[in-house]
Amino acid sequence: MLGGVADIEIVKDADAHRYVATLDGERVGFAQYQLTDELVVFTHTEVEDRCEGLGIGSALARFALDDVRADGSRRVLPLCPFIKGWIGHHPDYRDLVYGAPLSTAKD
Repeated sequence: MLGGVADIEIVKDADAHRYVATLDGERVGFAQYQLTDELVVFTHTEVEDRCEGLGIGSALARFALDDVRADGSRRVLPLCPFIKGWIGHHPDYRDLVYGAPLSTAKD
């Protein structure tokens, strides 16, 4: 359950270069990206107006950035204002950003 909303699912659609959020089987948002050899460039995030404020954009950002971290082969260039702002509010993701110092946190 996400912010009181049940049945939200986020998947990576690599063919379309986007992460897609569905709610009760209906697409309600996406985070678009482009790939380079070294970067995942987030270009646009969109959530249906009727779903604003439900945390879907935040869930998309977290899922996408967790996926980039898990893959480990690229850094993030957040051209999308939403993704950039989300990272700004979540310092534990700043180490993924291209040009940011690599994390020195100890496990």
